[in-house]
Amino acid sequence: MSTRILIAEDDTRLANLIKDYLTQQGYHVFWEANGSKVVAAVKNVNPDLIILDVMLPGRDGFELCRQLRPQYPGPILMFTARKHDVDQITGLSIGADDYVVKPVEPQVLVARIEALLRRFQPRDSLENSKALEFGRLKLNAKSRAARFGDDEIKLTSHEFDLLWYLAQHAGDLVTRETIHFDVIGREYDGVDRTVDMRVSNIRKKMAEYTGRDDAIKTVWGRGYVFVADAWD
Repeated sequence: MSTRILIAEDDTRLANLIKDYLTQQGYHVFWEANGSKVVAAVKNVNPDLIILDVMLPGRDGFELCRQLRPQYPGPILMFTARKHDVDQITGLSIGADDYVVKPVEPQVLVARIEALLRRFQPRDSLENSKALEFGRLKLNAKSRAARFGDDEIKLTSHEFDLLWYLAQHAGDLVTRETIHFDVIGREYDGVDRTVDMRVSNIRKKMAEYTGRDDAIKTVWGRGYVFVADAWD
């Protein structure tokens, strides 16, 4: 079965161009122009990936992303016509996995889609080592679960991948460039905030259970360090 992509975009011309190009690349593409119908479309289509425009009639992309994220496990790619960092930061902070600023070359869009889909496939590193344990923190690669004591910490798939990667390098500085290449699947351009937002989200979720937000330290201008003895 071909990969299913749902496009939520109210610009008919742009949506048709994207749909035609993705169809030529072998994807099975669905389109919804009204934001108020997107949630129902997701349930009906069960897409492997959602392209979600920020400015939709009925309900905007940010509102939809907030609602979909807790129940939709696949990748969400946000479309924005504005280059403002606030749009990108907002999208990533509420659960979007990547963003694209319009207009975008079709080849670039396909590359982003393929990178997202690859990141949702099982990782060799996750399969080779099934579990990691640091004090009360337990990470299980097979079930993709993070637990602190008896509590399960609800992480998105991408958040788990990033936490697992950092935990595998516990005590070592991991640069943004390395994380982007190994985890995000593309080179770091010096301004992309994807990793920063995911680390921030992980910290907030962990702090609800651990009472501290310094178990993943920021080395300003360089990257992050997973503190192995901070989980007791």
